[in-house]
Amino acid sequence: MTISTRGAAKAPAVLVLEDGRAFRGRAYGAVGETFGEAVFSTGMTGYQETLTDPSYHRQVVVMTSPHVGNTGVNDEDPESKRIWVAGYVVRDPARVPSNWRSRRSLDEELASQGVVGISGIDTRALTRHLRERGAMRVGIFSGDALADERTLLARVLEAPEMKGADLSAEVATKETYVVPAIGTKKFTVAAIDLGIKGMTPHRLAERGIEVHVLPATATLDEVYAVRPDGVFFSNGPGDPSTADHPVSVMRGVLERQTPLFGICFGNQILGRALGFGTYKLKYGHRGINQPVQDRSTGKVEVTAHNHGFAVDAPLDKVSDTAYGRAEVSHVCLNDQVVEGLQLLDRPAFSVQYHPEAAAGPHDAAYLFDRFVSLMEGQRA
Repeated sequence: MTISTRGAAKAPAVLVLEDGRAFRGRAYGAVGETFGEAVFSTGMTGYQETLTDPSYHRQVVVMTSPHVGNTGVNDEDPESKRIWVAGYVVRDPARVPSNWRSRRSLDEELASQGVVGISGIDTRALTRHLRERGAMRVGIFSGDALADERTLLARVLEAPEMKGADLSAEVATKETYVVPAIGTKKFTVAAIDLGIKGMTPHRLAERGIEVHVLPATATLDEVYAVRPDGVFFSNGPGDPSTADHPVSVMRGVLERQTPLFGICFGNQILGRALGFGTYKLKYGHRGINQPVQDRSTGKVEVTAHNHGFAVDAPLDKVSDTAYGRAEVSHVCLNDQVVEGLQLLDRPAFSVQYHPEAAAGPHDAAYLFDRFVSLMEGQRA
């Protein structure tokens, strides 16, 4: 990848999809070229949290909200230590950020981290195209990377697909670290980092939990070396069909009947551990406004999502698994995609979305309390 951080505002740029459709605009962020899977996010706020979410590794994010960057970039809201998106697509970037916490512009932050983007294109037309044709490979080119569209298309088609991609270990911590409990320590949780966001262990710590964040490659023995009261499996990027090691570890946790909670990628890992399949969604769910129903209460929650794969489990019955009975606990009201699983005979559950609410609504915060209740019940 050839990248320059200078002259982005004036440089022409082109976005080329793998089906040959192209959009021309202006460079935004770094100048150069980048490749990834084109996906769209429907969130109107929280772009800084989106950019730093490891689940977006190797994805080019199209923002459906037309005006992006108006609050600039601060040093408090990142969900990890770097921007993970492969590229960024906006229609109307803010010329001057305006927020009391802003330290620099979004354009400057993208450029400083070498993230190639494009602005000034019809993101509504691009989003409609992705809804109709599905998420697909894409390239963004500017500066010296520009060439005729046939040449650029050939380079896009050489890029790897998201299906079959094993990415969690690429974004996870390499060394175990501890997030201490806030206030009185009540429990210890081993959190498997498959692409964890910074707010997640913080939400657990707020509930008196000492969180030991372990690499994606952690073994079952390493998980239990921290003497956990519960085990957490995080969000993360890639195709869950490749995640054989986390599935094996989760099955070990289920066999020991330790309270277990998974979100996003962790939900897909639980699905596989229970014997269900997974599949790639046409264009996925991304944004902070997805309606999900908790089937146990009938309550509808507005939730934050970032997933392009889903669990293939029956909605209309309780399933028998190697670990007892399991059922779909949550479902998306837009398309009936499985958004949560729970075991009825063991203390384990998961959801497909982000209850840590960074950025996003707080409707699902109760799920952390549900995890605490499982650990309290096990201790009792």
